[in-house]
Amino acid sequence: MNQYDTRIDDYIGKKAPFAQPILAHIRQLMHAASPLITETIKWGHPFFEYKGVLANMAGFKEHCVFGFWGSSTFADPHGVIQLGDEKESAGNFGRITQLADLPGDAILTEIILQAIAIKDDPGLAAPKKPKPAKGPKTEILMPDDFAAMLEREPKALAIYHDFSPSKKREYLEWITEAKTEATRQKRMETALEWIAEGKTRNWKYQ
Repeated sequence: MNQYDTRIDDYIGKKAPFAQPILAHIRQLMHAASPLITETIKWGHPFFEYKGVLANMAGFKEHCVFGFWGSSTFADPHGVIQLGDEKESAGNFGRITQLADLPGDAILTEIILQAIAIKDDPGLAAPKKPKPAKGPKTEILMPDDFAAMLEREPKALAIYHDFSPSKKREYLEWITEAKTEATRQKRMETALEWIAEGKTRNWKYQ
C-alpha cells in the first residue's frame, strides 16, 4: 500500500472546481499528520488507511464529504464531529462546499491523531456516543393520480395492499420526490409495472 495513490490525483482532478481545493486540503492534512497514513480507492472514492480504514472523503456535484470511521468513540472537546454512521454519505462534517465549512487545521489534525492513537490502543476510545433518537417518520399520503392508476389494475392493487408499510413507503417516497412531472409520471408507470409483478421498489438490490 502506497502513502500516495495516483488514482486519487485523477479523482480530484475530475471533480468540480469548488471541490478540488477541499479534497486536496483534506489529503494534505492527513499526510501531514502522519507519514504512516496510506491511501487507496474503495467503492470509487478516496480512503485513508492506518491499520485498517481511518477516514474517507468524496466529492459530488455540489458538495464534498469527509468522515472518520469509528468516530462515535472519539472524544470531541471542540464539538465539531457530527454523530451518526460515518459510512453514510454525510460524513462527520455535513455538506462541505468551501474550506471554511471544515474545522480548523489544528482541530482536524487533533482528530486525525486521535484516530491513529485509537487504532494503536483501542482502550483509548471513549464510550460510544448514542445516536440521536429519530422521531416517527411523517406519513406520506397516496397521490390521487397513483391511487387511480392502481384502481385500474386490480392485480397490482391487491399486491400493493399486501406490502408492508415500509415497502409501500419506498414507492410513495420515490414517486413524490420526483423533481419534474415527467419523471413523476414515468416513476408511477414503472411502479405500477413492478408492483403488478410482485416486486418491491428496491427489488434489484435484494
